[in-house]
Amino acid sequence: MTRYTAPLRDYRFALFDVLGLEAQSARLGNEADRETVEAVLEEAARFAGQVLAPLNQAGDEHGCSFDAATGEVRTPPGFREAYARFVEDGWQGLTVPAEIGGQGLPLMVDAVFKEMLDAANLSWSTYPLLSHGAIEALRHQGEDWQKQAFLTPIVEGRWTGTMCLTEPHCGTDLGLLKTRAEPQADGSYAITGTKIFISAGEHDFTENIVHLVLARLPDAPPGVKGISLFLVPKFQVGRDGAMGARNAVRCGAIEHKMGLKGSATCVINFDGAQGWLVGQPHRGLQGMFIMMNSARLGVGVQGLGLMERATQNALAYARERLQMRALGGPKLPEKPADPIIVHPDVRRMLLTNKALTEGARLLAAYAFAQLDEHERGTDADGRARGEALAGFLTPIVKGCLTEWAVECTYNAIQVYGGHGYIREHGIEQFARDARITTLYEGTTQIQANDLVGRKLLQLKGAGLRLFLAEIERFCADHASDATLAEFVAPLGEAAADWATLTQEVVTRAGTDPEEIGAAAVDYLFCSGYVALGYWWARAVAALRGGDQPEAFRSAKLETARFYYGRILPRRLAHAAAIRSGAGTLMRLDAAAFDA
Repeated sequence: MTRYTAPLRDYRFALFDVLGLEAQSARLGNEADRETVEAVLEEAARFAGQVLAPLNQAGDEHGCSFDAATGEVRTPPGFREAYARFVEDGWQGLTVPAEIGGQGLPLMVDAVFKEMLDAANLSWSTYPLLSHGAIEALRHQGEDWQKQAFLTPIVEGRWTGTMCLTEPHCGTDLGLLKTRAEPQADGSYAITGTKIFISAGEHDFTENIVHLVLARLPDAPPGVKGISLFLVPKFQVGRDGAMGARNAVRCGAIEHKMGLKGSATCVINFDGAQGWLVGQPHRGLQGMFIMMNSARLGVGVQGLGLMERATQNALAYARERLQMRALGGPKLPEKPADPIIVHPDVRRMLLTNKALTEGARLLAAYAFAQLDEHERGTDADGRARGEALAGFLTPIVKGCLTEWAVECTYNAIQVYGGHGYIREHGIEQFARDARITTLYEGTTQIQANDLVGRKLLQLKGAGLRLFLAEIERFCADHASDATLAEFVAPLGEAAADWATLTQEVVTRAGTDPEEIGAAAVDYLFCSGYVALGYWWARAVAALRGGDQPEAFRSAKLETARFYYGRILPRRLAHAAAIRSGAGTLMRLDAAAFDA
């Protein structure tokens, strides 16, 4: 069985020393002092480590079961009881605003809380994931009665939420969806259609499940401009909030998947089910994008959780496994061989995982902090800045962290060697689980297209300009600091190259639209590597003012040096690929691929 211990020391360093959680909380009028946050993190670590982590491997082996006669899903043994504990302890409302029943803690805290849950048991953590998006969609788009009827039970965890977009014939291209919504005399709508790939669409955790469903009204124009959003609960809910009869919503099947086997991925059939319109007719994507953006950051953190868990176990194995002697001579002459952690390439993999994981933690928490700036800021400029930065960083967090999760779990298997490939040790589960994170809530390609097509071209790079300005200020503030010179100079160069590359992409896209798709994924990775370079420089700068043990300080410094020497240069390969142009991808005729 694999191990998991929440890295509380690194969480404290990230939140308090690097990101300045206390200062932001005070500025935004939040009462999250350090003592409170540390107490929350310690309790969360116990829940993740003692309740969820022991269920992870067994949940993968057992999976979910589906009763075709009733449409009911049973989750793996222990999952339901763990959720009851989750609700009892009040975790669902951790960062939900106090005015709707939550605890109102900063979203930076939520970032590390989610990471703990995902690292401990990713399959289990998918069940409450989309409830947060449902809460946000209702807060911003719901009518007063809908907020009163639905928000409290979801915030308390008595109900869960889902997001129903995909149909058998239509994935990312939502303009093709066919689910229908027919107006009824009582003001509700009859929803008819089939949705697929619905995470937590059916389960045995709660008394009700609230589906947020995209559908078309009879007078809907074609394409995405004709989509509306509806609340469709498993059990009907009246305007007074009382649950009624079983709705005409049924799980038709669950998917048999490569990984995430303890998470029910459902086909959901709506057969004239009672639904309620959320927001304006034909404006459903506005409400759904609130859920999607929340979920995309959440999925990025799923990748981060897997990176941490895989790295912990690879490191433990590398310290225990004896194999050959160190090239420079025996390190443990009393043993028959040295532990594999002495070998350079094992160190390369472990350091790659460590550098990506700890840097990604800072990037993700910073993105969540920008959502707080947008939601809870006291001035219009600050809120606008938070919105622009959060929007810009969301595809980077989602796209890069999930792809890095694939890399880090691959590295972990390599450290284990043949033992990593067999199920006995449990490490191969993380590689299987990681693979879906690059696909759902928008594939890596979709994130990249959003970053280039929308965040750069449509929004004229507003978020990028803010982020680059932040990097430039940091470099200027530390230009004469000899202790940071090895990071500040290359960071400034990387940021300048990023700005230049961006302008080249924008210029090329103006003459050839194919350049957008051709550059997008490489641009996404280039952006991610420069962003992590900034956060590693910030981490090194923060070491000087903290009270961390010398071993911790030394490890951070050496990991930062590894990142700058071995990983940041990857941006140059991605830039070269972009500059090769769309022709290298598009000139070959489709009919000639098998020539």
